[in-house]
Amino acid sequence: MIFKKDKMEVKIFDTRDQMGIAAANDIANAIKELLLEKKEINMIFAAAPSQNDMLLHLCEKTDIEWERINAFHMDEYIGLNPDAPQCFSNFLKEKIFNLKPFKSVNLINPGADSPEEECARYSKLLKENPVDIVCMGIGENGHIAFNDPHVADFNDSEVVKPVGLDDVCRMQQVNDGCFNFIDEVPKFALTLTIPTLMSAKYNFCVVPASTKANAVKNTVEGEIGAWCPATALRLKDNSILYCDADSSALLKENL
Repeated sequence: MIFKKDKMEVKIFDTRDQMGIAAANDIANAIKELLLEKKEINMIFAAAPSQNDMLLHLCEKTDIEWERINAFHMDEYIGLNPDAPQCFSNFLKEKIFNLKPFKSVNLINPGADSPEEECARYSKLLKENPVDIVCMGIGENGHIAFNDPHVADFNDSEVVKPVGLDDVCRMQQVNDGCFNFIDEVPKFALTLTIPTLMSAKYNFCVVPASTKANAVKNTVEGEIGAWCPATALRLKDNSILYCDADSSALLKENL
């Protein structure tokens, strides 16, 4: 099923695999389209189990010129050892960054001595390499990247900023199997801001599983605002939300 809500397109599939295949196909087509116009492009990736199906099928593509793509990621914990498996950079290395010959891979350093200086460094990189494609998900509290509701700002003047994580966000990391207990989850992170994410030409948002059903309902049917940061997608041209049967189960208005 396909429908539009404001500017956002919603695509619903019976299974996670079907969802992942469709998202990967659309992303691959956007990459090839942009590379007809540009010498190189810039992509931002989310690091979460929700992205596994899409990343698997995207990596199977044999006709993408990865060597013309600069890769970035959208958030990272503060204070973790850079070698920790929970680091988002390490997740993405395993799932895509080390599997494809990107022109460059630009990582946020979780162990930086100064989070503010790391924000400034990564902001400079993003300003020098304006984003073309964002591959993202939605958190259980409606966050995009680590823009939880209490820190989300649709008009943020920053490119990257340090934030405190709310307990719903931190508990999601336990639910996803990344940590054993909430006390293990860092309380602070660096995140790309909502305007940075929305500045891309294309936003592909992949959201499977029943744990995200409330977030999907709020994103599609709720009032647009920072209470559910993902509603920013409804203000954005070329934004697509991909769901499976589980994550779309609570949608009523459009089904």
